[in-house]
Amino acid sequence: MLVVSVSLSNAALNRCQHKLARIYVSIGSNVDRRRNISACLHDLRQQFGDLQVSAIYENKAVGFEGDNFFNLVVGFDSDREVTELGPIFRDIESEHGRVRGGERFSSRTLDVDLLLYDDLVLKQQGMDVPRDEITRYAFVLRPLAELAPSLIHPELNKTMKELWQDFEPKEEMTIIDLDDTQAPE
Repeated sequence: MLVVSVSLSNAALNRCQHKLARIYVSIGSNVDRRRNISACLHDLRQQFGDLQVSAIYENKAVGFEGDNFFNLVVGFDSDREVTELGPIFRDIESEHGRVRGGERFSSRTLDVDLLLYDDLVLKQQGMDVPRDEITRYAFVLRPLAELAPSLIHPELNKTMKELWQDFEPKEEMTIIDLDDTQAPE
């Protein structure tokens, strides 16, 4: 009889037991914002099914002079591996005009970034999970804390609500109604 011992993370163990991973993704756009955000939500629903969607926030560009961004966070469950998500998100960005290779801080038709994948901590293969932008930018943390206030950050052992309460500076952000087609772009 051969006995094999395998050590799995909670995220991997959940998938082995046919449980779905809970995934949180940030979405941003400052070029044709309404169209690109709506199209991205449609594409994510096509790929992953039901989405939990935060409010959409408008805020100033960070790191460069440019048009204001719309930012939000979505949550969904999936049986896809963490390594499968990046290519899906890049394809969605590309389908909506995202051009890579420019300056890091610049205008974007669409920016789709993996924030959290269950309680996985992964700092390899070009992946940064949980994404450090969670604690760096109000436009990521605020909608995440709205969507999942009791979710515990897997490295900091604080809830998203606690992280948001402690966050400084809280930059000005306006909630946007995406369905309001009369509002100026």
